[in-house]
Amino acid sequence: MYGAPLDLSFRCIKSLSDTLTEEPGRGQRPLKRNHENKYVSRSLRLNNNIITDLTGLHAAITHFLAEPLQLAWLDLSFNDIGHIDPVLCELGELRVLYLHGNSICNLSEVDRLVKLPFLHTITLHGNSIEGDKGYRCRVISALAKLKMMDFSAVTPQDRSMANIWFQRNSCGKCKIKDVK
Repeated sequence: MYGAPLDLSFRCIKSLSDTLTEEPGRGQRPLKRNHENKYVSRSLRLNNNIITDLTGLHAAITHFLAEPLQLAWLDLSFNDIGHIDPVLCELGELRVLYLHGNSICNLSEVDRLVKLPFLHTITLHGNSIEGDKGYRCRVISALAKLKMMDFSAVTPQDRSMANIWFQRNSCGKCKIKDVK
């Protein structure tokens, strides 16, 4: 069984390379370690820091987690991240991604996350993209397996509206899978 979330929140971390010298916080449940002294967890909290980009994410995950490729829940909320970095797409088991309260300003970058086959929960509110026309429909149409968005259930009506939005706003040369 996997242990408690690895908590590196509220540390004033600017760069993910800074995490390598941090000791995770102690939560209500104790953190478990394996024989290599790595944490047995599928969840990582990096929220409420001052991270601006995701350079070094892979190194940080590999440094701390016993099974880095099994990361399923990542909280990057309340930082200063300006872009949805393609490195997130390397996290093939990711199911929950919190990006709310950042500085993401290009809604089309959400399309990158289509490569995450198990992603069912995302938060993006509190970014400037939230004010873009068709914000919710665009995200739901891009991420077909979403069940929750911005802490709100994706309803059949949301899915229907997203399909209508997509049909009205897609064109032959604009394909979701073309985003790199």
